[in-house]
Amino acid sequence: MSDPETDEENPSGPGGEGEARRREPVFNLPGVVMALVAVCVGVQLLIAFVLDERQALELMTRAAFIPERYSGAYLIDIYAFTSPITYSFLHGSWVHLAVNMIWLAAFGSPLANRTGPARFLAFWVATALAAALLHYVTHIDGMAPVVGASGAISGMMGAASRFGFAIARGRDGRAAFAGPVLSIAETLRSRSVLAFLGVWFAVNLASGLGFGEAEIGGPIAWEAHIGGFLAGFFALPLFLRGR
Repeated sequence: MSDPETDEENPSGPGGEGEARRREPVFNLPGVVMALVAVCVGVQLLIAFVLDERQALELMTRAAFIPERYSGAYLIDIYAFTSPITYSFLHGSWVHLAVNMIWLAAFGSPLANRTGPARFLAFWVATALAAALLHYVTHIDGMAPVVGASGAISGMMGAASRFGFAIARGRDGRAAFAGPVLSIAETLRSRSVLAFLGVWFAVNLASGLGFGEAEIGGPIAWEAHIGGFLAGFFALPLFLRGR
């Protein structure tokens, strides 16, 4: 039998804080975010260590988003419908992958905790599609393949803006975006949001001028970032529970 006084003084006794700590996961990320990270990392490992050069090129041709595919010069096959989503799981380099996964953890985790896994996946798909669409509009005959989760993650940044970046922890210890969704007018009156938007658009403008291409592994599809951001900013209320 345990000594009641010892249990009271020792937080690591049954039901105490120590037990709660032992149950805390190593990576405090929502399961859906960890699953997306695993898919992106798995695809990169496949390209780097399993596929040969020809197979990697075939995968890129089928899974990357290529605007020229819709020019009328090519048959519309299944990849014309899947690539506007599958491109978001491909990355141009390990640096590109690492940067995106860090931002996914930072912005995706509180959003997933607020929306739930199913709505979060729907949000990912919708913002990835919006990112591909704006890139297509600005590069109708483009042959360069577009890859990366940046469009969907930019959508998460747009969603974070609608919460004024307010984050709270629930009773389960999970961090989630807190409070009601701000109206567009309220969002644009927030100094922190305006400062973030200014920096974010400046970074994307620099990307459009070629900064960071060497580290990422190719041209940066900054228009896709803007497409994803705008979709996340305006469409966020559609993906919230109990809206």
